[in-house]
Amino acid sequence: MKKVAAEKYRNIDFSSARRGAVVRPEPGKTKISIRLDNAVLQHFRRLVDKAGGGNYQTLINDALLEHVRRRSTLEAVRAVVREEMAPYDPASRSRWSAKIQRVPRGIAGAPRPAR
Repeated sequence: MKKVAAEKYRNIDFSSARRGAVVRPEPGKTKISIRLDNAVLQHFRRLVDKAGGGNYQTLINDALLEHVRRRSTLEAVRAVVREEMAPYDPASRSRWSAKIQRVPRGIAGAPRPAR
């Protein structure tokens, strides 16, 4: 096998060059470094292979976005339910609070287990 000599140094003017990525990132996206379990990477890479191509990083991003959206939706629903149920809270009603009695856990009258 023949050795190929490296190209000789060319006079390239870098005085007006800028540092950084050559291709600008998409708006709303940030490049980060993250450590993931090997099993997670294998899972998403398999999904890409089954689909016949694509980008596993996009799939991971989509899965994270879906989780965030579900989480925020769940929290919003919980807040609405709490707000709607507040008028029915027995502790806030004086006529009901006198009738509420604390019942010990377990069967009434049964001795509690020793700790």
